[in-house]
Order: sequence, then structure tokens, then C-alpha cells
Amino acid sequence: MEGMGTREQQVKHRQAHGRAIIAAVIAIGTGGAALAAATPASAPVAPAATARPAGRLPGYSADRNAYFGDLHVHTGLSFDAYIFNVRATPDDAYRFAKGDTIGHASGFNIRRSGGPLDFTAVTDHSEYMGGMREANDPSRPLSKSPLVQGLFSPDPKAIRAAFDKVVALSHAGQMPKEFSAPDVAGRAWTDVKAAAARNNDPGRFTTFVGYEFTSAPDGRNLHRNVIFRTAKVPTLPYTSTMSANPEDLWRTMDGWRAKGIDVLAIPHNSNGSDGLMFEPTKRDGTPMDRAYAELRMRNEPLAEITQIKGTSEVHPSLSPNDEWANFEIMERYIGGNKPVTKFKGSYVREALKDGILMRETKGFNPFKFGFIGSSDTHNAAPGSVEERNFFSKVGRSDGTPAQRGSIPPGGARTWPADTPDSAHATGPYQAWGASGLAGVWAEENSREAIFAALRRKETFATSGPRIRVRFFAGYDLPDDLAKHTNLVHEAYAKGVPMGSDLKPSPSQGKGAGKAPKFLIWGVRDPNSGYLQRAQVVKGWVENGVAKEQVFDVACSDKLALNKTTWRCPDNGASVNLTTCEPEPFKGDVELRTLWTDPTFKPKQRAFYYLRVLENPSCRWSTWDAIRNGTPPNPTLAKTVMERAWSSPIWYEPKA
Repeated sequence: MEGMGTREQQVKHRQAHGRAIIAAVIAIGTGGAALAAATPASAPVAPAATARPAGRLPGYSADRNAYFGDLHVHTGLSFDAYIFNVRATPDDAYRFAKGDTIGHASGFNIRRSGGPLDFTAVTDHSEYMGGMREANDPSRPLSKSPLVQGLFSPDPKAIRAAFDKVVALSHAGQMPKEFSAPDVAGRAWTDVKAAAARNNDPGRFTTFVGYEFTSAPDGRNLHRNVIFRTAKVPTLPYTSTMSANPEDLWRTMDGWRAKGIDVLAIPHNSNGSDGLMFEPTKRDGTPMDRAYAELRMRNEPLAEITQIKGTSEVHPSLSPNDEWANFEIMERYIGGNKPVTKFKGSYVREALKDGILMRETKGFNPFKFGFIGSSDTHNAAPGSVEERNFFSKVGRSDGTPAQRGSIPPGGARTWPADTPDSAHATGPYQAWGASGLAGVWAEENSREAIFAALRRKETFATSGPRIRVRFFAGYDLPDDLAKHTNLVHEAYAKGVPMGSDLKPSPSQGKGAGKAPKFLIWGVRDPNSGYLQRAQVVKGWVENGVAKEQVFDVACSDKLALNKTTWRCPDNGASVNLTTCEPEPFKGDVELRTLWTDPTFKPKQRAFYYLRVLENPSCRWSTWDAIRNGTPPNPTLAKTVMERAWSSPIWYEPKA
């Protein structure tokens, strides 16, 4: 930066330079066409040289666009949200996703500070769907139930006690049957379907009909979001009150599919499953077999790895050599204060390793899933995962900084010396993170195109910012591909994208046994931080043991990658914790490179996925404290490193 004049001039130059680069490289979403930095993701521009096929929507690109959405959204139709004073409807949720203002359960208005989302699914709990709404309606029979007494108190503590009672009854299978009556659920399900139909706007905004299957045996989380491809859906959802075993859900989904109802399920919050989500056996304890693996993968091609109730990528105890593993970890049961003790079986990286080991030893892989993120908002607020604009998750219970425990208690101006444990000082809210979003690569913004992307696992997750990532692998990718203007088109032609299998190189001739090349590309969200590093996470099988390694593959600030340690030097990025202003001269707009695995062995089964990290920025709890004029909670992380994850690519050495 020497010779560029004053610091103010330097900042202006960097901002202008950043905007220019963004305009050039935002083509990561359109196969090579340049887009203005302010162009919303819902209206991408097709490459100038490619004519849009007849019948395609505006923005169509054969090389696919990045679309961002939220596939985990609750409204007042969910029993827990309603108890927390949420009265917002599915229509309200879609309005919020499109950028409108809606009311919060605590009495103030909320709105996204970023742009509108591209797609959303309202996924209210199928269990007792609409039940609490009718229990609060004197004209409905449910209002006479003894369980209703105290449920709708104005006192947040009474609300929490009522919620705990309902959850306990639900887990024990003792909820009154009238809350699951088909007519009650039917009225709510009709509202869900109708709102999705009213708000679906192909080319601009896509809605999906969906719901949450909320199985929690002994409080251990086995929740799934069920997403339908079209408006053709079953008469009623299949719920965990019918069977808490996800295998029964999958068989039901197979039955729907046989009737022309295409559908997939997405497990979430494996971090709260206490080892159950990715356990090594079937639910009844019998060994897995090929039929089970195929049933699971046919119905669950994806996993939600990050959301408000914690990130489920990796746990520090499982991956002690991953310096970035401790990201928004929540170690409690969902909806309770019981500690999780079994981390194996609860995190997706470990499941991917278990999956390739099963494929190696047993011939099948039940854990071959791609990644998405979503919010799990219970405020009818899709994508409400912005650190500086975070109003948490469960209505009137955590809508203020005082309730979230991010400011000193009782109006104090400093924190007491014996500040209690952060995770449960005032409930679980302090341990929750402002995360995440689902990303897909699809030709156009429509149900058919986005669902197809979900099905083929060409998806990615972010912790909130709209970081775009692309990840390809192939043997014939040109060495200078990262410098090509049409690199995405070439990568599709000569390689495979995220979510795919990579077969061995030809067994005969000059290319036999050669290592694949990986195209890595990440572009920052113009409304978020600069990128610090791109990493490839590898898992492989060696001598009957599944192993892992994290490789830094691209460094910001022109820093030299150490290819002995496979780590980038620290770029020195910092944050002013009194203002949350980041260091303006650190980090990159994009990280792009072609990488070859130095440890590759042609006979070793492996998976690879891309992880891109931003510079540190203020966590939501620090933003709360600054606005309150008090110090951040000393028991909480003051900053976060926002990130994005691609779905894996699996190297399959054997047929």
C-alpha cells in the first residue's frame, strides 16, 4: 500500500478495488459472466455467449448460479413457537424472507439487514401442528384441555415452565391425543400448502412445502426436515407420534415417491443427538446392511451442519489437530440442560469417516451426504442469522439481550466476578450462534432446479454470510485453470462438482494412477468480512483406520503457504472490540487456486470438502454489549470466524 497517499485514500482505494474484483469474480455463480456487486443472487445474469433455452426462467445459466435460502423455519403453527408467543404465519415468514418487516413476539419489528433470500421452506413441527393455535381459541375443543392452563402466560418464566412440561410429555409419548387429531393438523397443513403456493414466484423467489419430523427418543435429537419437490404432497405429514424411528419415515417417503410425490429429508442438530444421529447400527441395534444404506441415502442425501443451536461439522475432542474445530459448539440436549457425552456419532465429519470405512470393509456407505445450513428460527424469520442484527430464536423467551445473557444482569454496568457458566446462565441462549444459510448451485431459481441441486448434493453451507464456494475435482483440469475466464464451464466438462463421486484415473496408459486436481474458489459476501484462507478437509482409510487432515490451500494477502505444515501464516486480521470495526487492510475478496493432494494414493478411499474462513468479526453477543454500552460477557467468545463449507467429493478407488 506504500505510495497510495493518506489512510483515508488507501481505504477508498481498497474499497473501490474490492468492488471491481467482486464485479469480475461474482461470475462464480454464472459460469463466467460479470455481475455488478449489488446484483441480488435471485436475479443472476447468464453468460453473454449462451442463449437462454426456450421456456427457461430469467437468469438461467447452464453453468449454474448460486442461490441462498433457509430450509428450516418455524411459525406460530409450531407448538413450541406458539407457546413462546409467536403468532406469525407462514405468509409472514415468506414476507420476511423477501425483505419485508414483520412483528416479533416481544413487540418490536424485525427485518433482514441484508438482501432477500432466493428460496425458503416453512417447516413447522408436524407433531401437534396447529394444536396450540386451536388451544388458544375458545371456540375450539382443545381450549378446554387441562394442559392449556398456564400455557399462554405473559410471564416468560411461566412460558418456559409450560414449554418444559409439553416437551416432557412429548418425549414420553404422553401428550393428549386431541393435540394430534387429523382435523387439527389438517387445518394447519392446509395453511402451510396454501402459503407456499401464494408465495412461489419462479425466477424470483422459490417456496417449498415442508415440515419437521421431530423425533427425540429420551431427549436425544433425531429431527429431520422433510422437503417436497412440488405442490403434490401427502394429505397429512408423517409424524414421530406415529413412529419415532427415522427408518419408518424413510419407508413412508419411498411410498410417497411411488405415488409421484418426490421428497427428501434433511437431519439437523446431530450435535444434540448424544451419538444417536450417526450411530453405527440400525435403530433397533441390529447391524446395518446395504439395503439400509440405500434406504437412508435415497431419502437423506443431505445433512444440515450449522444452525442457531450449534454447528455440527466437527468437535474439538474428535479433531484435536483442527485449530478451527471449536466453532459455535453446543454440548447440551436440544431444549434441555442435560450435557451431551457422546460426540462420536454426533458430528458430520466423523460420520463421513465412518461412512468411507464401512464402504471399504462392508461395501456400503450410509453416510454419504452433502451439506447445507439453515436457521431453525422459531420467529418466522428465515435467514435471521446476521451477527449485528441477531434477535435469537424463540420468541418472547430470548428476544432481548438481557434474556440472552449478553449484557450484565439487573442493569449492572459491569460483569460480576463470578459470572456463571455461559451455556446455561439464563437458559441455552448464550451458546446459540447466528447461523446458518443453505446454498445451492442451480440453473435457475425454481422448485425443480433447486430441488435437483439438493438431490445431487451440489450444495454448500454458510454460517450466515453469502460466501460463494465452488469445488471441483478431475484429472484433466488444466494447470492454469484458476486463471481462465471460463473456468467453471471447463471444470464441469473435465471434472466433477461438489456432491459427486470421483472415479480412479484410467488404469491403462500415461495417466494411470495420477492424483486428481481440485479447483478451489471462494468469493466473499460484499456485506460481510474479507476471506482469510481456504482449506480442504480430507478423510481417508489407511490400514483399516479412518483418518483426517486439514490442508490450507489458499492464503490471503499474498502470504506464502507453508507446504510442510500446510498452513497459511496468520494474516494479522483484528477487530476493534469497542466498535466492531475490522482491520481494513487484511483479507481477500476471493481465494482461487488449483490444488493437488500431496498425500494421494490411488488405492486409498477418501473424501474431500472445502472450508473457507473469513477474518475474525464480532459475535452477536459482542454487538449486544456494545449497543448496551457495557463490556461483552467474559464467558463468551468475543469474535467468530464466519465460514462456508462445500459438500464433499468422494474418491472411489473401486467399483
